[in-house]
Amino acid sequence: MSAESRWSGRMLVIGSILASLALVGAYLAAGGSSYEPEKVQDPCQPRAWSDPQTLGQIANQFTISALDGAACQLGVSREVLARALATPEGRERFKKRYGIDDEKLAKAIRAGLVRAIDDAEEAGALPSLFAGPLREAVRNIPLEQAIEIVNDAEGFLGNAESFLGPAQSLLEQFLP
Repeated sequence: MSAESRWSGRMLVIGSILASLALVGAYLAAGGSSYEPEKVQDPCQPRAWSDPQTLGQIANQFTISALDGAACQLGVSREVLARALATPEGRERFKKRYGIDDEKLAKAIRAGLVRAIDDAEEAGALPSLFAGPLREAVRNIPLEQAIEIVNDAEGFLGNAESFLGPAQSLLEQFLP
């Protein structure tokens, strides 16, 4: 190996070390040494609804509220529960880790759905005329359907609106 090749190799190693030190210095200068993750919000505390305008925005806030309600009942964070409900495997791991059976999980998710309906009604995002029947509908639904509603609130709310929509206009004509 020639002296020039060795010198090039050494310069490459020195350059890499200097680049690494510059990267670490930039990280520290940007406050990287004091990083703390944001605290997870307590799911038992009410969360204010913004002013949702579209069905998608209402569904998003409905899902957050339902997950908060269920997570509060189960004593876990909303984020942990959301990950658990994403897949059947995740749900099984969650149930095993926290010692929760299907009955307890179903009860908590139903309570979360009722909370979400209450929150949506209070925020004016769901007419009272819809809220009562929806509340009754979710109180005894099977676990799989409850999870489906949490995972697809937009479909659930859209179906409820299309089903109850004609009835609402009729009732509004006859009610004071």
